[in-house]
Amino acid sequence: MARPSISINPIDLPENEQVAVGVTFPFNRGGVFGQSFTTKEQIKSNLLNLLLTDKGERINQLDFGIGIKRLIFEQGVDVDELKRRIYGGTERFIPEIELIDVIVEKELNSHILKIIISYRLLLDYDTDTIALNFN
Repeated sequence: MARPSISINPIDLPENEQVAVGVTFPFNRGGVFGQSFTTKEQIKSNLLNLLLTDKGERINQLDFGIGIKRLIFEQGVDVDELKRRIYGGTERFIPEIELIDVIVEKELNSHILKIIISYRLLLDYDTDTIALNFN
């Protein structure tokens, strides 16, 4: 199957390299928000934000979020349900990417949850991976 042509977001053109696209996640820069300067960087921040936000936490978007942090201390994490939430939330809130694979591991008798997400940017078909470890 032939791939569609690659496109470039106008924000990513060289003449716009000093223009911030958005705010990076997590917010841990001591009083100032970090900034992203490419759409790829911002999409990764948006994905982290979606994963780490609990439903109901975001004002005026009560459906936004996956709620991973709440699952850390649950005894029986339903891995399939978590994967469905990740796929559904990403499809709804970050349509600029396509998930390639989602791996979720909950270690028995511990409070450790590992999530590995591989995704493809639909803009230029680059791939990237996010690995999260919660304990």
